[in-house]
This record gives sequence, C-alpha cells and structure tokens, in this order.
Amino acid sequence: MGESTMLEYQSWIGNRWVSSGKSMEVLSPYDGGVVGRVAVASVEDLDRAITTAAQAFEAFKELPAYRRAEILADTSRLIAENEERLVYLLAREIAKPVRDARVEVRRAATTFAVAAEEAKRIRGEMVPLDAVRGGEGRVAFTLREPLGVIGAITPFNFPLNLVAHKVAPALASGNTVVLKPASHAPLIAFELAKLLAEAGLPPGCLNVVCGPGGELGDRLVEDPRVAMITFTGSAAVGMRIRQRAGFKRVALELGSNSAVVVEDVSDLDRVVERCVQGAYTFAGQVCISVQRIYVSERLYEPFLERYKARVAALRTGDPELEESEMSAMISPKESARVLEWIDEAKSSGARVELGGGMDGSIVQPTVLTSVTEEMKVCSQEVFGPVSAVIPYREFDDALAAVNRSRYGLQAGVYTNDLGKAFRAVKTLKVGGVMINDIPSYRADHMPYGGVKESGMGREGVPYAIQEMTEVKLAVVNLRP
Repeated sequence: MGESTMLEYQSWIGNRWVSSGKSMEVLSPYDGGVVGRVAVASVEDLDRAITTAAQAFEAFKELPAYRRAEILADTSRLIAENEERLVYLLAREIAKPVRDARVEVRRAATTFAVAAEEAKRIRGEMVPLDAVRGGEGRVAFTLREPLGVIGAITPFNFPLNLVAHKVAPALASGNTVVLKPASHAPLIAFELAKLLAEAGLPPGCLNVVCGPGGELGDRLVEDPRVAMITFTGSAAVGMRIRQRAGFKRVALELGSNSAVVVEDVSDLDRVVERCVQGAYTFAGQVCISVQRIYVSERLYEPFLERYKARVAALRTGDPELEESEMSAMISPKESARVLEWIDEAKSSGARVELGGGMDGSIVQPTVLTSVTEEMKVCSQEVFGPVSAVIPYREFDDALAAVNRSRYGLQAGVYTNDLGKAFRAVKTLKVGGVMINDIPSYRADHMPYGGVKESGMGREGVPYAIQEMTEVKLAVVNLRP
C-alpha cells in the first residue's frame, strides 16, 4: 500500500510551511501507532492565515474563469495520479478501509473536476424591468461575485472529499479559503494543499491551520475579514457557529439519524445489501448513515433474518487490508459512547440481535430490535456501527415516524407504488428523498443538505457556488 514513514506538517500559509513551535501527534484509530505530527496553530498563526487570504483575494477574484478551471482540473488529475498514496494515508489516519478510502479519493478527484467545469458556468441573468410600470427604457442584469475569504471547518469522516466540497467551489467562484481540518484527521488536508499548489494555485488562496475548535474555530467564525463560514459537524457546534457568526453567511451540514422505509420490493436481498452498506460503511461514521430501518410487517421477518445474516458476515479488521469491510471508530472515547448507548437501549427493553461489544479496537456491527423512539440509538445520531430494525403496519405511519426526528438530512423509501413514492417525497421533512435507495446515496454535484437540526444551505459543487457568491444587480437607464 505504501510506506509507513511518519509525516510531519507545519501550518500552510501563503503556499509556505509556517512553524508554530507546538505540535501534536495523529494516531491510528486501529492500532494506536503514530501516523504523523502536525503543528498546532496559534491565534497569531490564524490571524496571519486570514490576512494572507484577504490579501490574495484581491488578485484572485480577477483571475479569469478559464485559469481557475485549469487549476482545478489539474488538481483533479493530481489526486488521481496520487490515488494509492492518499488511500493509504486515509486508511492509516482514520482507519477507513482501503476499499472505502479508494472511493473517497476518486470522489474527491470528481469533485474538483466538476468544480473546474462549474467555474466556467457562473453567470447572472437578464431582469425584464419593463414587466412592471416604471421599468420602461431600462435594461437590467445580474452578476454573481465572490464573497471574499471563506472559513471552512471540516470533520474527520471524509477528510479529503468533504474538504474538497468546501475548497473546490470556493476557488471555482474566486474566493480564497482558510481551512481548519478536524484535529483527528488533518494530514490529508495538508497533502491536498500541496497538490493545489503544484497545480498552480496562487499563494494565499488556500491556507490550512490545525488546532482546537474552541479557540481557533471561534476566532475564525467571529473575524470580520471572513465573509462566510462553511461547516460540517455536530448540531451543537453548528448552533454555536450560527450564534457567533453575526451577519456573515453560514452554511451548516450537520448530523442526522437517517431512516429508510421498506414498503414493498422486487429484490429483498438487494435491499438488505444496500441497507447493510448504508449502516456499516466506515463503522457508521457517516452523516447519512442508515440508523433506523422501518420495515412493513409483511416483510419484517424475512428482512430481519437476511439482514442479520449479512451483518454477521461483515469482515472487520485492519483497514489496510483489501478484504476488510469495517474497522475501528475514530477514537476509544467514541467507541465507549456507542457501547454506552447500546447498554442504555438494552436496559430500556431493546433487544440486541447481533453485536453489542468490542473485538479488539473495533465496535462490533450491532443490530437492535424492540427499540423505542425515546432511546438515544433512535432519537440521536449514533455515528457508529449500530442500526435498529422496526416493523410498521401502515405506510403513512412509517413516514410519520421518520418525521418525528429532530433531524432531516436524507431518507430512503423502497416502494413499487408510484403514488406512495411521490407521497413520501412530499411528506418527508428532509433535504433529500431517495426512492428505491438508501439515504446514504450522494453524488458530488447534487444539492446536499438538510432541514431542522440537520443544518442549512446546500453543498454539491454548483449549489455551493450559489452559496459562496453574491448577486449584484446592474440597471442601465437608456433614456438618461
């Protein structure tokens, strides 16, 4: 897969490494080994990064769209050329199995490729002023202009592609970026910064600093030179950001306890396979991981039997092995929390059909039944390898149960009835409804985001560009 040499990074400011004099180790979640060491940025380092980004913006916003597109396309190419090295780093840094890490790296290359195309499609529109009285003799049109410095705060679970989803559209639209990656997974963000510089990104357009969110994150959010904050993470932190951001624009991609409704299917084995993928990929540490599975009473017993058999067959182990389907969670603390939630559910009457314990550093893939909506494993975001299978009698009852969640990111509905499919689309209070698929489906150019405590704003390159640009109106009086 690659060499085990320990990687070391300083802060990345103005396309140069900047030492802060303080560093921290990044440990493998699987075996506890040291993967790398990264500088812990000071408040002064962050201030320098913002200053550098603000200065770079003045020139970068004037860079022609075709040049921004070329830089992004070259970055996509470099990601593809360095695929195996980046895959290995993901496996070591966050214990993402190489089969999943390879998907993430390829998606990141796609995200930059899409951004390269979208950089050439940023356009305004004509406004027909003469449609109303008083608009005669005037021509109006709109432009879309970059906002300025974008502050990006990213999580550990997709430390390459979720960084790409913030950095690529920001650069495509002429903004500059100060990025604060997750402390659990900062290394690959610095590797991406190096590739962008190699692709020709001017100094200061992307600056990367790592450090505690309570200090650096708050200052990044509150700094008046930062025009927008784009954040992926927990609802609690998202609320804190919104309260502190003032008048700057905010995009929040938060958590969920995503549900899938299985009403009627043509291929039950295929549905079971997709639900297992959705629930246990990357140990369930995915915002749209399948957590609640509502199954029609007609299908409940055969579904549960096949589901348990497939989950029991999951191959867990070393993330660097091609055969591993699931590995360790990001930290022992998170593993302990998940086990605590499982125990709480058991004490309240839930049945552990499978799993519920540890195999070395790995939380066992866990299947629960006889759960209630009040249990944390149903009402909150588990963000671990746990799913609950729940029978229902009427289709509308299942939709209502999905909606009783405080979250609303994505949901999946399996049905052969077109009327029920459209009823689900209209009824479900979520950002995206996947018909005949799991809520974990995402393409990198589609609008992605949630409602309620799942956030605000939309990602997906063309939609993120809309969030990261401002509409300016120009009106020309032809009869001065």
